[in-house]
Amino acid sequence: MARYSAFLGRRVEVHYRAGDILLPASGTFVADSGRSIFLEQHLTQHGQVKNFRWEIPYQYIVRLEEKKELPYAPGSSVAQPASQGTNRAAAAAAADRSKAAESQGASSPPAKSSSEGAAILPVGQPPKTA
Repeated sequence: MARYSAFLGRRVEVHYRAGDILLPASGTFVADSGRSIFLEQHLTQHGQVKNFRWEIPYQYIVRLEEKKELPYAPGSSVAQPASQGTNRAAAAAAADRSKAAESQGASSPPAKSSSEGAAILPVGQPPKTA
């Protein structure tokens, strides 16, 4: 019997095991074979339509939940979120501030570490290659 057939045709996010790690996958729930589920995702990248399809066996599924909102505007590529205009301006301002701090020799305060997660460290410019 199909365990997840109630999700057919809906946007879902699935967290599944792949070895020792937990991976997320999101897309449209298109099929349930009784042993595996199938997700499908369509996106446009560089003017070409790309289709991805996942088969995830039942025994690897950790969590499956329906997603109401789309993380990106329909028809846009994955690299362009729906709120790109405001985020781009904020990112440019942050980059300008970090370049100014580097040129003045100012150092940022050390990142606080906690037992809840990893410390956030500033990322420098990549080395230039010839």
